[in-house]
Amino acid sequence: MDRRSGCPINLSVEVLGDRWSLVVLRDIMFGNFRTYGELHGNSLEGIATNILASRLKRLMEEGLVTAAADPAHKQRTIYNLTEMAIALVPVMAQLGAWGARFLPATPQLSARARALAEGGPEMWEAFMAELRHLHLGASPPRRSVLAELDAAYQAAAQNP
Repeated sequence: MDRRSGCPINLSVEVLGDRWSLVVLRDIMFGNFRTYGELHGNSLEGIATNILASRLKRLMEEGLVTAAADPAHKQRTIYNLTEMAIALVPVMAQLGAWGARFLPATPQLSARARALAEGGPEMWEAFMAELRHLHLGASPPRRSVLAELDAAYQAAAQNP
């Protein structure tokens, strides 16, 4: 692929800077949506089917996502994060914290971002270990950050 420059910020923006790539990665990472149907059906932003297909293809080409046939359903594909995508957890945590602080995000949808920001690098490392287990077959972690983030979301939903 042709790149505009060798600047690491530019290169990162070229890979992740479109309107949907980080949102698709967010849904795989934090929602644990692993199939096309789950990603499309649970999209908060209402991603169009052609855009979702295009972004998944691009994320695979860039090495952020892999695809494998679902052994339980021959016509379904399961998408997995790669180590390259899992390494974005601290970036996603900081991006979510920034958005929760400076933009008109709802308390309910900010709950996971706030919990992850408050948990800091220790929580990010635990989350990356959990994602490695779910997506790369690593040993199961002792801590489920996904469960903690879901509990924060549920608590915010009950106390708007």
